Amino acid sequence: MIHRILQASIEQSLRQFPVVGLIGSRQSGKTTLAKAIAAERPDQVVYLDLERPSDLTALDDAELYLEHHARRLVIVDEIQRRPDLFPLLRALVDANPHPGRFLILGSASPMLKRQSAESLAGRIRYHELTPLLWSEIEPRQGEATRETTMEELWRRGGYPKSMLAPTEAESFEWRKAFIETHLERDIPQLGIRVPSAALYRFWLMLAHSHGQLWNASAIANSLGVSAKTVRHYLDILQDTFMVRLLLPSVRNLKKRLVKASKVYLRDTGLLHALLRIDSQETLIGHPSVGASWEGWIIEQLSAMAPESWTFSFYRTAAGAEVDFVMESMPGSPPIAVEIKYSLSPKPSKGFWSRLSDLGSRRAFVVYPGDEYYPLAKDVFALPARELERVFATGP
Repeated sequence: MIHRILQASIEQSLRQFPVVGLIGSRQSGKTTLAKAIAAERPDQVVYLDLERPSDLTALDDAELYLEHHARRLVIVDEIQRRPDLFPLLRALVDANPHPGRFLILGSASPMLKRQSAESLAGRIRYHELTPLLWSEIEPRQGEATRETTMEELWRRGGYPKSMLAPTEAESFEWRKAFIETHLERDIPQLGIRVPSAALYRFWLMLAHSHGQLWNASAIANSLGVSAKTVRHYLDILQDTFMVRLLLPSVRNLKKRLVKASKVYLRDTGLLHALLRIDSQETLIGHPSVGASWEGWIIEQLSAMAPESWTFSFYRTAAGAEVDFVMESMPGSPPIAVEIKYSLSPKPSKGFWSRLSDLGSRRAFVVYPGDEYYPLAKDVFALPARELERVFATGP
């Protein structure tokens, strides 16, 4: 079993809050992680999977059942299937507010957060579990199990069943099946009624626009629908953790800045499945290789950063750009990150001029090589294997 870095943070939250929420896409490993947490508390945990009829039946009289287990950690998986539980959870924790009463798991972030904001404000702490990260896979190098490379994780994506599939073909087939299931089963189960074929075409179009500026009108014209409809489609894929919309930075209001966001598919394995990229050779020769690498690094850094950090990109109307801007708090000097799929990480002239606009305290050019070295004062070439250096305070 692969140890998930997020487990320590969840354990800490269970010691502080009566309710802890674990959100993330389907198949990202939420259930496995919850069971790992349960295994450390023998005889102190009740696990309910709301996709099992027997567990749903146990909650026919939910108040009686949950009160009976008031001294145990109750794990509720796929809680979005029973939104009526949220007011009850509030009443139970108000009557008995000791930490670690409930761990709730769900696959639709805004829906869960909206429901909990109405009922559990101040009583719940949320954590998002992403698909597997390189920092979670890398310690397996040299073990008796099959060795994993960074290129493999980038190519296959981080969903455990895709990443750990015995062959490349099985990984690719799993990802295609995941996309189909997400459209035809998972989204309708959330109460969202959208034709799966239309949403698939939109998702495919986003794959071809990965790393580019979001243009609702252009996509709407291509699909023959309204801009409002494609915005709805985008919200669905964002809410189910398939897509990231990266906002533009507005730190320097004296410059003419791009106001549109950039759109990324959050898992590169799904991106590659949609683009029919089924091998490393095909990936390296594909026009989207640079954008794919950029999106993969952005997801790795976003998952590694403390939860309070914010992310954006910086681009002027003239086209000068910094790929990724990270801020620990509003107004603090940001960290600027340029991402290059090249063994000679040479940023553009626009990158250097934009550093002063941003007031950046440190900057990195992330590349797939092996050597960490300075490019200028407080600007470093950074191997993708050493992304943790971005968060270090020293050189």
